[in-house]
This record gives sequence, structure tokens and C-alpha cells, in this order.
Amino acid sequence: MNLEAKVMQALKQAMKDKDEAAKRGLRAIKNAILLYKTSGEGSGELDEAAEIKLLQKLVKQRQDSLDIYEKQGREDLAQTEREELEVINRFLPKQLSEEELTEKLKAIIQQTGASSMKDMGKVMGLATKELAGQADGKTISQIVRKLLS
Repeated sequence: MNLEAKVMQALKQAMKDKDEAAKRGLRAIKNAILLYKTSGEGSGELDEAAEIKLLQKLVKQRQDSLDIYEKQGREDLAQTEREELEVINRFLPKQLSEEELTEKLKAIIQQTGASSMKDMGKVMGLATKELAGQADGKTISQIVRKLLS
């Protein structure tokens, strides 16, 4: 079952349950899928990699908004973002813990033969492909910097 079908099924259930937070989050995903299909990107159909990328983009948007709302003391808006984040994260693959991510990145660094910060591009290219959906790029970058320095 593809992402769109899963979202539609979950949206129907959220409507039956009168779960407003779930409906908001699921409608955001549905809207992003619709925009992707009509934008002309790719073939118009989402493959698994595009689905993950789309969901990560939504998570990043919500996270950025959440940070702003928390800094401004707008707990009402921050709570809305937290609820939507929770719904969107249900559709992403399990995120790696920092320890698991560090171990995988050490293996990638060995595999590429990287030894200094000059090799960060090689490591990041491979790491972002292999760990797509399991960790965000910012976290991967921070850990790679720490390991290479």
C-alpha cells in the first residue's frame, strides 16, 4: 500500500474518531502529495524515496515553526505543531538513535576511506543515500564532522 492510500485510510479513521489533530496532520500530508503530483516533479507518482523526502520536508517545516513558536512563547500554536509532527512521524521509517547513527557513520567512513574534513563530501553523499528517512541531514552532518575532526 502506497503512502497516499495509507493516508486516506488513516484520514477516514480520524474523521470517524473526530480526531482534529490527526485530521490536520493527515490533510497536510495529502496536500503535499497532491502538490507533488501536479507540480510535474518526477513522473507524477511517488516512489518510496520521494515519499520519505516529502514527509521529511513536512517534518522540517513543522519543526522550524515549533522552534519559532516556542521562542515567542506561543504555546497554543506550538502544541498544534507538536500534534501534527506526531501524526507525520507515524508514516516515516523508524529514526535511528544517536548511537546507532554513529555506528553506521563510522562504517561508512571506513568504507569510503575518509580521514579528514576534506573527505566530508564523499561521506555525506553516501550517508544521505544509505540513511534516507532514518535520520535528518543536519544530524548526520554534525556526527560526521565530529567523527572526522
